[in-house]
Amino acid sequence: MKWLLITGGMLTMLLPLMATAQADAGIKKRPNIVYIMSDDHGYQAVSAYGYGLNHTPNIDRLAEEGVLFTRATVTNSLCAPSRAVLLTGKHSFINGKVDNEARFNWNQDNFAKQLQQHGYQTALIGKIHMDGLPQGFDYSAVLIDQGEYYNPNFIINGKKQQVPGYVTDLTTDMTLDWMAKRDTSKPFCVLFHQKAPHREWLPALRHIAAYTKLNVKEPATLFDDYKGRGTAARTAEMNILKDMNWAGDSKVPPAMMDELGLKQTLTWDKAAYNNNLGRMTPEERRAWDTVYNPIMADFKKRYPAMSRTELMRWRYQRYMQDYLGTVAAVDDGVGRLLDFLKTNGLEENTIVIYTSDQGFYLGEHGWFDKRFMYEESLRTPLLIRYPAEIAGGKRSGALVQNLDFAPTLLDYAGVPVPEDMQGRSFRKLLNGTDTSWRDAVYYTYYEYPSIHMVKRHYGVRTDRYKLIHFYYDVDEWELYDLQKDPHEMKNVYNDPAYISVRKTLHKKLEQLRKQYGDSDQQDQSFLKQALKKSS
Repeated sequence: MKWLLITGGMLTMLLPLMATAQADAGIKKRPNIVYIMSDDHGYQAVSAYGYGLNHTPNIDRLAEEGVLFTRATVTNSLCAPSRAVLLTGKHSFINGKVDNEARFNWNQDNFAKQLQQHGYQTALIGKIHMDGLPQGFDYSAVLIDQGEYYNPNFIINGKKQQVPGYVTDLTTDMTLDWMAKRDTSKPFCVLFHQKAPHREWLPALRHIAAYTKLNVKEPATLFDDYKGRGTAARTAEMNILKDMNWAGDSKVPPAMMDELGLKQTLTWDKAAYNNNLGRMTPEERRAWDTVYNPIMADFKKRYPAMSRTELMRWRYQRYMQDYLGTVAAVDDGVGRLLDFLKTNGLEENTIVIYTSDQGFYLGEHGWFDKRFMYEESLRTPLLIRYPAEIAGGKRSGALVQNLDFAPTLLDYAGVPVPEDMQGRSFRKLLNGTDTSWRDAVYYTYYEYPSIHMVKRHYGVRTDRYKLIHFYYDVDEWELYDLQKDPHEMKNVYNDPAYISVRKTLHKKLEQLRKQYGDSDQQDQSFLKQALKKSS
């Protein structure tokens, strides 16, 4: 009897400990989350998408071991608004961050706050492009505004400091360092946000020799004349030949610009070159000049005899060489991250997402930058790996959006999704338990008049068609049949053969505007705010 009493007492003492251990085990089973977001990384420059522009073996591992989405889209193709949508799970006109100038209210709820409240350790490292101390993160090390490629300034937990090195490598270093030092009793979520390949494109020194020798295949629409589109496409200031900066973008030294009579496209052209290269150490600058000076000397010699077509082709190659060179370091960082997870036994139970804040024009339609609802900027790369639940080697054409990231990650974490989030979890799409999904996505763009002069517009994209309305100083509609016209070269809005399609799309567009809480009145409100600020 005495033995039984002692045993019973021991059990009484052990029960709370057993319950705690079971709770800890439950926490550990919740997945860790690594959300990797680059900036302006077009899906065309991820080799798993098959465009043949470059080779990204580490990002491709996510496609081989997980799911690659072929038609993932954004709700607003612009840096800061895209990040606000990621955090809040709400459209720009709801979270308030409609363009790069609008203030973001960090006091509103976001998915990182929800994860924190439910036992996750959280971190934000790299580019966020929004003022104010990030909320929802136990640790933050963020770049100021767009950030710098060489020896950048970071705000680390609210304190500004310059960190020596190359920004892509530093962002990777900080992410891995935080993961190594984290509280291992908790699941974690880290937003690993690279600046690259954002303009102006400065590759790492280890990549410049190889990438400046590339001869990149030109897109079929490099010399687009925009005859099949409306006013917006014809008046946008995104043309590689006409609108790209000579010094800051193409790396022509300011003194050479003056000598050749090249005019600044934007007032900050030469300043960008001087500021960006001026951040380099003397050793870094010597290594840079060793590669770039011969390129510029050759250009100086050839320029007087070059036709506009030859200049366009030269500028396209210069653009792509530097752009793809910056992507190379991003891919290196993904490889280091995946190796870290494997080495530390975290591979099986960690969700790894690779995406960009939006797509980007890599010479299509003669353009660089983004903003339009046309495919190259609307679509974004999206690759997801989670060995514990997702089979590898899959491709999905589902119309998922960045609007869906917050609810999806909360779903995986076992955290209730707030009712006011407008996105949907696509977890069941990933694990194959439910393939039903939305049949259309809604898009808005507000930053006009402004840099690149892409007009304000909104629209709907379905599996096959796209309807866009450009407004404010124009009132034009565009309709594209993506099956027959994948490059969106011909607006068929007024084609009699598409009358029924047009009616269906208008109905769908109004349905989505009502569903998400958007309206013409709201468009006018944001327009008045923007015009008031600029006056």
